[in-house]
Amino acid sequence: MSKGPLALRTISEASETLGVPQHVLRFWETKFPFIRPTKRAGGRRFYRSQDMALLEGVKILLHDRGYTIRGVQMLFKDLGQKAILSAKDAPANDAEMILTEVMSPPTSNDQRPHDIRPQGISDQSRAALMQVVRILEDTQGSIRKTLGI
Repeated sequence: MSKGPLALRTISEASETLGVPQHVLRFWETKFPFIRPTKRAGGRRFYRSQDMALLEGVKILLHDRGYTIRGVQMLFKDLGQKAILSAKDAPANDAEMILTEVMSPPTSNDQRPHDIRPQGISDQSRAALMQVVRILEDTQGSIRKTLGI
């Protein structure tokens, strides 16, 4: 007998459903504050359907899209849970998302004086571009450190 879509899942059920080891789910809890399973007596974890959707989004971003843990953290910081939850429905990469968004008008005015938004790029696309810049800067720093520059 299988559980309904709204039923709570144990960590072993979540692990099996997502195809990742249990210790990975526990590790993700330490890295992503938005992953908060219900804990019952003895610390036993139970995942709600919302938790499962977030875990699936994290898995897609990390395993399929090649994001780093820091990249997913920045995505969450910039765009919130919606970005994590929509990972399975989003284009295959940020470049595709940016190309589809670049023709649409901005969704709101960014009034920070030090920040100039290019015409026609949405806040979501801008955040994705900023994330790419941060990742590239981190990668550049790692390469320089490795090369001793």
